[in-house]
Amino acid sequence: GGQPRNVQPFSDEDASIETMSHCSGFSDPASFTEDGPEVDEEATQEDLEYKLKGFIDLTLDKSAKTRQAALESLKSAFSSKILYEFVMERRMTLTDSIERCIKKGKSDEQCAAAGLACLLCVQMGSGIESEEIFKTLGPVLKKIVCDGTASIQARQACATCLGICCFIVTDDITELCSTMECLENIFTKAYPRDRDTNGVSSTHNTVLHISALLAWTLLLTICPMNEVKKKIEMHLHKLPSLLSCDDLNMRIAAGETLALLFELARETDADFFYEDMELLTEKLRALATDGNKHRAKVDKRKQRSVFRDVLRAVEERDFPTEMVKFGPERMYIDCWVKKQTYDTFKEILGSGMQYHLQSNDFLRNVFELGPPVMLDAAALKTMKISRFERHLYNSAAFKARTKARSKCRDKRADVGEFF
Repeated sequence: GGQPRNVQPFSDEDASIETMSHCSGFSDPASFTEDGPEVDEEATQEDLEYKLKGFIDLTLDKSAKTRQAALESLKSAFSSKILYEFVMERRMTLTDSIERCIKKGKSDEQCAAAGLACLLCVQMGSGIESEEIFKTLGPVLKKIVCDGTASIQARQACATCLGICCFIVTDDITELCSTMECLENIFTKAYPRDRDTNGVSSTHNTVLHISALLAWTLLLTICPMNEVKKKIEMHLHKLPSLLSCDDLNMRIAAGETLALLFELARETDADFFYEDMELLTEKLRALATDGNKHRAKVDKRKQRSVFRDVLRAVEERDFPTEMVKFGPERMYIDCWVKKQTYDTFKEILGSGMQYHLQSNDFLRNVFELGPPVMLDAAALKTMKISRFERHLYNSAAFKARTKARSKCRDKRADVGEFF
């Protein structure tokens, strides 16, 4: 043996990285629902809760990377499972961790913490416990949203979180109006007049303005009718200016908000009249038939599709009904209010949206789906295809596809072309 080498002491950072390497596999939502032979559900639930307790502890770690990884893992679990009892017992601990990460973390950590706050409220639903969470996190979120020194991504995530949590929790009209004013102060800076007076271009802050506008629109759907009338009078003549924005997502957000405002205005007043209707329909028709060569084909296709629907809503009071399937159930989205609400929750729940529509009492109340449909084990077994049956079906489809392609590729099939 040679001379012993100098060995560096085992630091907290190394411990954090080691812990992350052990826990990284749990952050995949698929790891929570494995397709295989029947297992002991109680043991699986205990194992999951044990892992989640570890992630909650890691949100207090010294390493920012570890804290962020733990937040992301909790987000994956909350979006893919209903964990009401587990969350109820630890709601204050989770709230304190989220508050600390938003206050002291950097941009990515703040975004992850804001996303977890949304999912925490989705898990808890509307109730006294959720109100306590919002009373703690609401002022922190508002402070970040209005803080010009914070990163745009963090402010954007906090604006979305503020709107969603307020939508879930708030029954107090004063708090609702206060939150909407906070969001208005952000997205109204995208209006041309405000931008000119400030002398600041909005291109850098566009993503923040979009998030604030969409969160404000979500809250507008639960406002009393007298407040809805005030907001329509305040913004309906200004929003069309955003249709000329260079950013595609801002144009789409403004267009869909206009469609929703017209829908609400006609609900409050059947004889609602908009003075600049002709000018507005011309703008919408131009966007619905846009053929500018300097824009990407994908962007043009998306824009035309959205604005055809917006134009129909404004001109003909029509909405193209969409159907959403989840398990054995079907839900029809037949108005702009419902579409705005569905799109918002789909954005934060991702692939877990269908599961939550089936099992989450709060979401089922929002979309008027009634209590969850209870299916016994026999019914579920008849609905679910086994792995072996799925394998046989895929094999048969593969063979049929191969035969069809072989016929097309056979040289003898094309021999007539050479004579």
